[in-house]
Amino acid sequence: MPLWKRNLYVVWIGSFLTAAALSLVLPFMPLFIEELGVTDRQDITTWSGVAFGATFLVAAIVSPIWGRLADRKGRKLMLLRASLGMSIVMFAISFVQDVYQLVFLRLLMGAVSGFISAGITLVASQTPKEKSGWALGTLSTGGIAGGLLGPLIGGFLADWIGLRPVFLFTSIPLFLTFLVTYFFVKETFVPVKKENLASAKEIFASLRHPELILSLFLTTFMIQFAAQSIGPILTLYVRELSPNTDSLALLAGIVASAPGLAALLSAQKLGRLSDKIGPERVLFWALLLFAAFLIPQAFVTDTTQLIILRMGIGLATAALMPSVQSLLRKHTPQRASGRIFGYNQSAQFLGNVFGPLVGGQIAGHFGFQALFLFTALFVVTNAVLERTQTAVLSKNNL
Repeated sequence: MPLWKRNLYVVWIGSFLTAAALSLVLPFMPLFIEELGVTDRQDITTWSGVAFGATFLVAAIVSPIWGRLADRKGRKLMLLRASLGMSIVMFAISFVQDVYQLVFLRLLMGAVSGFISAGITLVASQTPKEKSGWALGTLSTGGIAGGLLGPLIGGFLADWIGLRPVFLFTSIPLFLTFLVTYFFVKETFVPVKKENLASAKEIFASLRHPELILSLFLTTFMIQFAAQSIGPILTLYVRELSPNTDSLALLAGIVASAPGLAALLSAQKLGRLSDKIGPERVLFWALLLFAAFLIPQAFVTDTTQLIILRMGIGLATAALMPSVQSLLRKHTPQRASGRIFGYNQSAQFLGNVFGPLVGGQIAGHFGFQALFLFTALFVVTNAVLERTQTAVLSKNNL
C-alpha cells in the first residue's frame, strides 16, 4: 500500500475519534449554559453563540501560524499538538463554574485545536492530484461518521449521567487520537530553514490562479457560516417543536446527527464524481441543494420533518468542503500547501465564529424561522459568486 493511502486510513481513524469527541458536547451546549446560571432565552442564545464561536475565533488567528510551522517542521507534529492539547482542555472544561470560565477554555481550545484540518493538509499534500477528490471525500467520512455518532452518544450520556461528566468522557478519545497518530502516521519530511521559507506575498505571486484561491477562501467562509449559524439554536428549536419530550438532549442529538448519516453514505461517491466531472460543478450544485433543503426547515411543524430535511443538508455538505479542498490541491504548489490550507482553515474558522454569533442574534431578535431563510439566501449568493468566478477563469484559459 502506498504511503499516502496508509496515512489516509490512519488519519481517518484520528478524524473519526476527534469529531466524535468534539460533537459529543455540542448538542447540549445551550443546556450546559443554562446549568451554569444563564436563564433568559436571548442570553442563552447569545452565550451559546459566543461559546461556539470562541474556539474558532482563536483558531482563525493561529491557523496560518500552524500552517507555516507545518511547512517547516512537518504535518505530523501538528496532528500530535492538536490531539493532545484538545484532550487536556476538554478535561478542564468539566470543572468550570460559570459561563466566563467556559468561554475562556473554549478560546484555549481554539489555540490548540486543528487535528482534522492538519490531517486534510497531510493527506492533500501526499495524494496524487488525480486521486484527490476520492481521497479527501474518503477522509471527510471519518469526521462525518464521528460527528454522526458523537451527538447520539453525547445526548444519551447527558440524559443518563448528566452534562458535566460528558466532558470528562470526551477527553479520552482525544487522547487515544494522540496515541494512534504518534505510533502509526508516517511522514517523510525534510525540515525547511526559516530563512528559506517563502513569504506569504511570494506564495501568492507563485500561484497560477491567485484569484481562484481567494475565491475558494471566501467560499469556505460562506459554507461554514451557513452550517454553523444554525448550531447554537438547534436544541432550542427542537424543544419548541417537541415541548413535551422527556429526552431533549437525546432528541437534539438525533437531529444534529441526521446530516452526518446522509453525508456518510454519499461522501465517497461524490468524491469520485468530483474526480470525474470536476469539483467546480459539484461545488455549485451542492450549494444550491444545501439552500433547497434549508428553506423548508423554517416551516416544519414537528421534529420528524426537521430530521428529514437535515439529512438533505448532509447530502449537500458531503460534497462542499471536499470540492473546495480538491480545487486548492489542484492549484497549489507542494511547497506552499501548508500555508494555503492554513489560510483556508482560517476562513473556515472565521465562518465558525461569525455563523454562531450572527445566527444567535438573528434567532434571538427575529425568531428561528428568520434564521433559516437568511442562511439560505446567503448560500444561494455564494453559489452565484462561485459560478461567476469559475466562468471567468474558464474564459481566461480559452
